[in-house]
Amino acid sequence: MASRQSLLAIVPFIVCLVSTTASQSILQVTQENTFSGHRNIRIGDHLYCDSWRFSVETNDAGYWSTIPARCEGFVEDYMTGEQYLSDSEFVAEDSFAFAKTVEIAGDGRDAWVFDIDETLLSNLPYYAEHGFGSETYDENSWDSWVYLAEAPALPASLNLYKQLEQLGFTIFLLTGRGESQRNVTEKNLLYAGFSNWERLILRGPSDEGKPAIVYKSEKRSDLRDEGYMIHGSSGDQWSDLLGFAVARRSFKLPNPMYYIA
Repeated sequence: MASRQSLLAIVPFIVCLVSTTASQSILQVTQENTFSGHRNIRIGDHLYCDSWRFSVETNDAGYWSTIPARCEGFVEDYMTGEQYLSDSEFVAEDSFAFAKTVEIAGDGRDAWVFDIDETLLSNLPYYAEHGFGSETYDENSWDSWVYLAEAPALPASLNLYKQLEQLGFTIFLLTGRGESQRNVTEKNLLYAGFSNWERLILRGPSDEGKPAIVYKSEKRSDLRDEGYMIHGSSGDQWSDLLGFAVARRSFKLPNPMYYIA
């Protein structure tokens, strides 16, 4: 009897030991077969780049200057295919679902703040000529594109914009573009189908050199000081949405082509 009891006591220990050892081995093999350093993941490019895009959209990637070389084709396919449009539509639908829950006071103080580039206007024609984010940002070529005033509207955002108008929101446009680009920016917005915004806010001389997250927070704070309630905010960069004086709800649009701090 004593021998049998001892055997019964030992068996669970052996099973546990084998199970633990097997689990550790499986985990180690999985890690060794899939990861080799932070940027050298030994998996197919599509899976790697889809995971990289996820890290970008969730802001886990932090600062980055250009897309990984192996992801240029992936980003091009994403931006020019149905997935980007579908993702943008989901953001717009979520935004509108929230907007409908807001009780509009009717005094013009219920506000929604939009970024412009890759939020209202799509600069895909420009980035198609510049590697979809694989090339280092060039201010001169970018400014040349801006002054053409030919950026089309992001369809889902244009639809959301008009829906918010109908609900009675006061719309503010807050962009990192400079004050010298006011006229051409207004021209492009009207060309793309946008109108009736309350105010177009651009960087002035005192805003030069400020990180986007600081500049945009300060401008939102100014609006609040004027008595506006910022219910919603839409932008393609986390710096459009985070900081202080943030909206009640912020909605991040997809953009794996570039990062602005």
